[in-house]
Amino acid sequence: MDIELLRTETVYRGRVFEVRQDFIRLPNGKTAQLDIVDHRDSVTILPLDHQGQIWFIRQYRRPIDDFLLELPAGVAEPGEDPLTNAQRELREEIGMASGSIQLLGSFFLAPGYSNEFMHVFLAQDLFPSPLPGDEDEIIEIEKISASEAYRLAEIGKLNDSKSIIALFWARPHLLGLGI
Repeated sequence: MDIELLRTETVYRGRVFEVRQDFIRLPNGKTAQLDIVDHRDSVTILPLDHQGQIWFIRQYRRPIDDFLLELPAGVAEPGEDPLTNAQRELREEIGMASGSIQLLGSFFLAPGYSNEFMHVFLAQDLFPSPLPGDEDEIIEIEKISASEAYRLAEIGKLNDSKSIIALFWARPHLLGLGI
């Protein structure tokens, strides 16, 4: 299936993403204008401590004008690889580093309008190693048992997509924790 890019125009440049308009010719000969968020890769991390607690954050999210319960996450710095990004975000958002971190999988966050590609990590063997957080983030740390985290997801009280995906992918690694 041939789709031809006729032209692209950047309409906005921000700190972490750009918005562009792509004009394409479809296989049926028609043209279409698509608004696209060109976004750097990102990570989300499921931090699991020795007591079987998952470290969540409750973070203020301006688009919904509310605090959202979610796993630590963040956007890669230019040229930063996903593992380094995950380790940095873990230290910035919950003040912990991980002695054991593994990639669980990667996915497109919202491919209907964005090319953001998110990498999901499971972090264990946590130990204190804080880095200063981002000045524009309002974050509270909440430790929740694995069984309670899955219960919250199942009853619709955990409504952050990246966190739900991370829980789903981590489930085989968390068996035996009462889930």
